[in-house]
Amino acid sequence: MPTLLLVRHGRTTANSAGVLAGWTPGVRLDEHGEQQAAALARRLAPLPVAALVSSPLERCRQTAEALRTVDGPAGARPQVLVDDALGEVHYGDWTGRELKSLAKEPLWKTVQAHPSAAVFPGADGEGLAQMQHRAVRAVREHDARVASEHGEDAVWVAVTHGDVIKALLADALGMHLDLFQRLSADPCSVSVVRYAPLRPFVLRTNDSGGDLAAFAPPRRRRRAAPGARGASSSDAVVGGGAGT
Repeated sequence: MPTLLLVRHGRTTANSAGVLAGWTPGVRLDEHGEQQAAALARRLAPLPVAALVSSPLERCRQTAEALRTVDGPAGARPQVLVDDALGEVHYGDWTGRELKSLAKEPLWKTVQAHPSAAVFPGADGEGLAQMQHRAVRAVREHDARVASEHGEDAVWVAVTHGDVIKALLADALGMHLDLFQRLSADPCSVSVVRYAPLRPFVLRTNDSGGDLAAFAPPRRRRRAAPGARGASSSDAVVGGGAGT
């Protein structure tokens, strides 16, 4: 089971302005966001990243390219693969509006309390449940491809958006989408998931500064307790185990 690092893009000009960017073209990282991406690239240095997949939006591609600037243990990082299925929610008529204005809309309460029923207005508006379905399918397909091409110890990175990451984590945690607002995904944070045959394991969420070296694959295979790093079993360790 490969290790997936879900990375949210760095802070953008829209984030700092309190605007819902959505699929608006030209939204890029601000100076602080560029610094965040550079710092994350250094944190990823111990990891042999087998694949880099990104949302097509500029802020994610910019973040993903920044992660390639620091070589890993095996040398240069792979080229960034762009996947529309990891793109931002299609917010429809909400796109480009200030969050403080959107908070007055009746739909805002639905997004907060019953997001599985939320469908954004306009011809290109998308439902949050629809977004979750496409994103989960995409990461599962990429995860299976990475395992087939690089082995089950492989580490790969998906650079995407806050609501997308929260929806993916809710699915991995077995949470109903209506509870996904309890989760957070800050700019340039890392959340870590392994998709085992029986269940996903969520190993880290919304991490903005911790050491990521522990997620490097072992140098050689050895017997491991069920649920431990490198084990073939999908069983969780009773009592919690000794950690990664």
